[in-house]
Amino acid sequence: MSHQLLKGKTGIIFGALDESSIAWKVAEKAHESGAQFILTNAPVALRMGAVQQLAERTQSPLVGADATNVEDIKKLIDTAESTFGKIDFILHSIGMSPNVRKGRAYTDLNYEFLNKTYDVSAISFHKVMQEAWQRDIMKEGGSILALTYIAAQRTFGKYNDMAEAKALLESIARSFGYHYGKRNKVRVNTISQSPTPTTAGSGVAGFDKMLIYADKMSPLGNASAEDCADYCIALFSDLTRKVTMQNLMHDGGFSSVGVTEEILENLNL
Repeated sequence: MSHQLLKGKTGIIFGALDESSIAWKVAEKAHESGAQFILTNAPVALRMGAVQQLAERTQSPLVGADATNVEDIKKLIDTAESTFGKIDFILHSIGMSPNVRKGRAYTDLNYEFLNKTYDVSAISFHKVMQEAWQRDIMKEGGSILALTYIAAQRTFGKYNDMAEAKALLESIARSFGYHYGKRNKVRVNTISQSPTPTTAGSGVAGFDKMLIYADKMSPLGNASAEDCADYCIALFSDLTRKVTMQNLMHDGGFSSVGVTEEILENLNL
């Protein structure tokens, strides 16, 4: 049952591709909570995904936009402004590494691929916020979120160059969060989510084992995509209006645990 926490609020949701996407779940929850929003993803992703169905179900405009392309972002903001005026929230749920997709080891990176990883997975967040800032489209007290992972702080050998991308993403959130807070009381945060079987996440080598390990390490178990969506709704709402510039762990306790009995019991020593 929805609590209508976002009744009357409007926003933009980046990154919904299919039902496994966290952004998809956020869109469903935001709709249930009374929000209106624009759904957006890269044009190629719109052709590959089923997001048209989500747009119809939530009665949302669907706009193709490459978040690394400033002109595309400008057109997206134009659409948001003409549809809603100012908006209350933005979700950045975007990540991609050509090195991961091509199976390049961390010790043998293609640097053109690396720059693309940074641009898609982190710098796009700055580009979106900079355009929103310059157009002054965010309402006072609004909320901007991006999704990240604990590999920004701890080493996961198979996570590859996405670890640096997530560290950059979190830094951008803190830096822009300062400026947005001072000027508009807008909150900017990142959510460090449990490993989640999305299309992007599942592309990381050894992902299935990472998922099992994290679940056994977390007192509450892994946070699902739906759990993350609930957290996003809370952070978009007025109930969290003093939370900003934070990297918020949403991982069932994984980040605070040294080792668990379940892990020790499975060691063959």
